[in-house]
Amino acid sequence: MNKYILVLCVFALAFSSQAQEMGNILIKNGTVITISDGVKENTDVLVTNGKIKKIGKGIKAPENAKTIDATGKFVMPGIIDAHSHIALETVNEATNPVTSEVFVGDGLDPQDVAIYRALAGGVTISHAMHGSANAVGGECETIKHRYGTWDPDELRMQGAPRTIKFALGENPMRVHGEGRNITPNTRMGVEQVFRKAFAEAEMYKKDWADFNSGKTKTPPVYSRRMETMKDILNGEIIIHCHSYRADEILMLMNVLSDFGVKKICFQHVNEGFKVAPELAQFGAGASVFSDWWAYKFEVYYSTAYNAAILSRNGVVTSINSDSGELIRHLYHEAAKTQRYGDLSDNEALKLITINPAIQLGIDDRVGSLEVGKDGDIAIFNAHPLSIYAIPQMTIVDGVVKFDIENDPDDMRIDIDPEEKFQDSFIELDSEDEDRCMQDVFSELFLGETHKH
Repeated sequence: MNKYILVLCVFALAFSSQAQEMGNILIKNGTVITISDGVKENTDVLVTNGKIKKIGKGIKAPENAKTIDATGKFVMPGIIDAHSHIALETVNEATNPVTSEVFVGDGLDPQDVAIYRALAGGVTISHAMHGSANAVGGECETIKHRYGTWDPDELRMQGAPRTIKFALGENPMRVHGEGRNITPNTRMGVEQVFRKAFAEAEMYKKDWADFNSGKTKTPPVYSRRMETMKDILNGEIIIHCHSYRADEILMLMNVLSDFGVKKICFQHVNEGFKVAPELAQFGAGASVFSDWWAYKFEVYYSTAYNAAILSRNGVVTSINSDSGELIRHLYHEAAKTQRYGDLSDNEALKLITINPAIQLGIDDRVGSLEVGKDGDIAIFNAHPLSIYAIPQMTIVDGVVKFDIENDPDDMRIDIDPEEKFQDSFIELDSEDEDRCMQDVFSELFLGETHKH
C-alpha cells in the first residue's frame, strides 16, 4: 500500500511541476465574432504561444500549429463568468461578520469536474468567489479553466486584480444575527459592520504610516484582516458585493463614498433597475441573473428586463451563473435579453465576454478577439444566441480543452465512471439553490435539527 501511495505522489508531482501550457492553433474560415470589431465572415484566427497573433483571411499555419476547420461555425471569445463557486473546496468562512483575512485561492480544487462542464459550455474563465455569509467575506480568485492539471496554481489567472466578496441583506443577518446573536441582526447593522471595518482600517493605515515615517517608534500589531481592508481603501482590490434590494445598494455606495472607495461590482443586483442611473454615476458594475428571483423574500421584486435596463443606463453589466449547472448555459442566459429588452447580438454577447472582463479588471487580456489578447476561444455550430447553438470546441491559451467530437465520454480526472459509491453525507437542497451559502446551512441549521 505504501509503495502504491508513493507512486501516486510521484505521478501527481510530475503533473504539478509541468509549465503552464501555451498552444499554437489556427482556426480557419469561421464566422468570427470579435465583440470589439464587428463580425468577420470566412475569417481565420491564429494563436501563437497562447496569444492571438493574427485575425484575417488566408492566414497560413505555422509548422507547429494545430489547424481547425471552422467552416460554417461561429468563433467567439471564451465566455467569462463573473460569479461562480466551481473549483472550490470551501466557500464560506462564516465565523465573523468580517473575514477579509481569508482567501478562497487557498482552497482551489483543480479536479472539480464542474470545470470541464463549464468548458463544455464555452466558458474559459470564472470568478471563484467567497460566499455571502459575511458582510465582508474573503478574497476571491479569477481562474482559467485549464482542466487536466493537478496543480491548483495552474488555475490561477496570473496578474488578475485582487477581488473580495461583500454581502448585503438576509445572508449575513441570518448567519450572525439569527445564528449567533451578534451584529448584524438588521440591515442597519450590516451598514455599521462596513463602517466600523473601514474606520478601523483607516486607523490601522495611519498607525503604520506614522511608524514608517518615524513619527512613532513602536510598530502597530500586524493584522492580515486590516491589511486587506487597507488595500481596499487604497484601490488595490475590487469589491464584488452580493446584493438584492435597491435601498441597500444605495447604502453601500454612500458608505464607499464616505471612505473614498470607488471600485465595486454589485452581484445579483435584482433591484438594480430601480437605481440604474445612480449605479452608472458611481461607476459601479452590475453582474446579474437573467431571470432568477422569488427564491427568498428579498428577491421577490425583480424583472427579466434588469440587464437591459442597466445596460441602457450606461452600467457595465454582465450575466453570471452562481451555479455549477447554469455556467454551461450562459450563452442561453445572454440570449434572454433579446426577448426581455431587445438587446442587439453584440450587446447581448458583451454580457458574457468583455463586460465581465471589465468587472474583473482583465479586459486588456480577454473578453474580445483582438491581436495580443489571450487565445481563449469558443467555437459554436450555430450563432451563440440561437437556441440551437451547441459549443463544439473550447480553447484556453491556444490549447483545446473541450472538443465535442474527440473527447472521451467521461473526462473526470482519475475516476472510474462505473465504480459504485455509497452515499455517506447529507446533501441539503438549499445549498444547491444558493451556492453563496455553501458550508453555512449545515453548520447553523443541520446541527440544530440533530439536537432536537
